[in-house]
Amino acid sequence: MIILAAYLAAMSSFAFIMMWADKRQAQARGPRIPEKRLWLVAAIGGGIGAYLGMMLFRHKTKHTNFRIGFFALALIQASLLVWIASQ
Repeated sequence: MIILAAYLAAMSSFAFIMMWADKRQAQARGPRIPEKRLWLVAAIGGGIGAYLGMMLFRHKTKHTNFRIGFFALALIQASLLVWIASQ
């Protein structure tokens, strides 16, 4: 159980950093992180970090699919963490 929680924390941290890096690249008009990669990292455990990064950095917030999708992934993954903690 601890390993799963650590995995979710690591993936969320990675997703958060990816959102920050993509926002910086967008502002600098540099090479961007593909949306598919952002979705992949969020789906395999980084939903919480992706959602928090999106809101904190105001990145991809105009895209409804990101707002709803990242929120749903974050909710599912947070629920999983709560379930793990209750075991």
